[in-house]
Amino acid sequence: MFIKTLRIDDIKGNIRKIKFHKGINLIVDETVNLTKKETGNNVGKTTVLKLIDFCLGADAKIIFTDDESKKEIGLIKDYLTENKVMITLILKQDLDEKESEEIVIERNFLQRNQKVMRINGKNYPKKDGKEFENVLDNLIIGERQQAEPSFRQIIAHSIRHNDDRINKTLKVLSTFTSKAQYEILYLFLFGISSKDRSKILKKISTEKEFKKRIEKKRSKNELELSLAMIIDTIEKFELKKGSLNINHNYEADLRKLNEAKYRISKTSSKISELSLRKKIILEAEEELISNKSDIDLQQLKLIYKQASENMSSLHKTFEELVAYHNNMIVEKIRFITQDIPEIEGTISILNDDLKKLLMEEKTLTTKIAKSDTFKDLELIITELNENYQRKGEIENSLTQINEVENKIVSLEEEISSIDEGFFSDKFKEKIKDQLVKFNKYFSNVSNELYGESYGISYDVNLDKKTGKNVYVFDSFNANSSSGKKQGEILCFDLAYILFADDEDLPVLHFILNDKKELMHGNQLIKVSDFIKGKNIQLIFSILKDKLPEELNNDKNIILRLSQEDKLFRIENRS
Repeated sequence: MFIKTLRIDDIKGNIRKIKFHKGINLIVDETVNLTKKETGNNVGKTTVLKLIDFCLGADAKIIFTDDESKKEIGLIKDYLTENKVMITLILKQDLDEKESEEIVIERNFLQRNQKVMRINGKNYPKKDGKEFENVLDNLIIGERQQAEPSFRQIIAHSIRHNDDRINKTLKVLSTFTSKAQYEILYLFLFGISSKDRSKILKKISTEKEFKKRIEKKRSKNELELSLAMIIDTIEKFELKKGSLNINHNYEADLRKLNEAKYRISKTSSKISELSLRKKIILEAEEELISNKSDIDLQQLKLIYKQASENMSSLHKTFEELVAYHNNMIVEKIRFITQDIPEIEGTISILNDDLKKLLMEEKTLTTKIAKSDTFKDLELIITELNENYQRKGEIENSLTQINEVENKIVSLEEEISSIDEGFFSDKFKEKIKDQLVKFNKYFSNVSNELYGESYGISYDVNLDKKTGKNVYVFDSFNANSSSGKKQGEILCFDLAYILFADDEDLPVLHFILNDKKELMHGNQLIKVSDFIKGKNIQLIFSILKDKLPEELNNDKNIILRLSQEDKLFRIENRS
């Protein structure tokens, strides 16, 4: 498949129509007398290559994003959208045959219902671009049983406009591409049919990374030990909960106890009061008894007789007076002590009541002391809930780890069944045979252009992410000379087209290379001469002062750009 034309149109009409041919196609920056501000790198020569890549499924951002700063260039983006710029790329099966098959690809920079991603007149505007890419894949590469490698991966080495692809022979994909993806890509490119291991290896890598993240804080062993401890704690709390003596009348019993204590206090006070009263009465009785007359009556009688002889008015005998006195004291004692029986009776009753109250207090105190409250139950339930929650979290993590481990085991079994034949001596011999065929072309091209023999080798390496072996392809210089990387890359791309045609493999017959001013002029001349008469189309961007005079003609130059005439002619169309 060759490039026939690239058109750039906007709402005012055609801006550029670039025609391509077999052989060398040069996009030249003719800016002269460059100042420090005019580097020659902003006229659009690289953008031509990017527009072709854009039509083959690349993201639109590559057209209006600065390669170095990764910032959008607002002037270009606004122009492309506001002026409804349309890019049309026509691919042709054979430029020498007028009636050969053509693929017309059209893309714009608008979104949603204004988005154009047409192939042969049919639009495939879905956001992810997969449908668009799949159609190109079927038309250019052909029907395939396996979806990997992708169309974009297959054509990557043919389109070199960013630094990675310009400076690397085989590592032409993104920095995030796994060894397994490169494996399936180069097995495909070298015509070696195999089962796609890359998807399975990618899954293994993903599952192992997921397991690693789950176990980042705590390993599986630690989780299992923690789970055992939590289960033991839960069992203890459940046992404690089961043995709780919950008193449903706790509050009522507590009130009864307080009431009993109050009554005990009151009864005790009453008993103390009555006992004191009794004591006072008894003390008064003793005092009265002590006042009862027990004097020497004979002596008192002589005194009374003398007094009566002197006082004729005394009518009572002395004995009568003593008797009266004693009678009065007896009467007082009787009066004072008459309440004692009642007091003693009341004290006896109160003592009986006190005994009952003390018994009640003892019973209630024992009952309350032995009972557990609902607060105790709530504390145990809170602890249980927290432990059950932690148990659930750990079990969930363990379940995830076990599921991941089972998936990894299953995937590794699947990959092992594939690898039984994949890494067999027979399969390795097949790879070797294909590389021998390719290296004939690679070595011949590099010898003719650079006087050096380049080749591709392979090895079986361990992929650290998956823990599985993969085939790794690399380039080598058989003569161990100081061959330039740029030359090795170009020789590889040229050799691959020749090899693919000989092996009847689908291949793009064009090679897009940026910054060819890095190549020596003599090498460019050699390359131009080498591809004459071959089904190869080289599309290079270069500065005029780096262009060899032998190539500076309209036959080789398909587009001339300058500071006065940039690719989109934005300044001229405003």
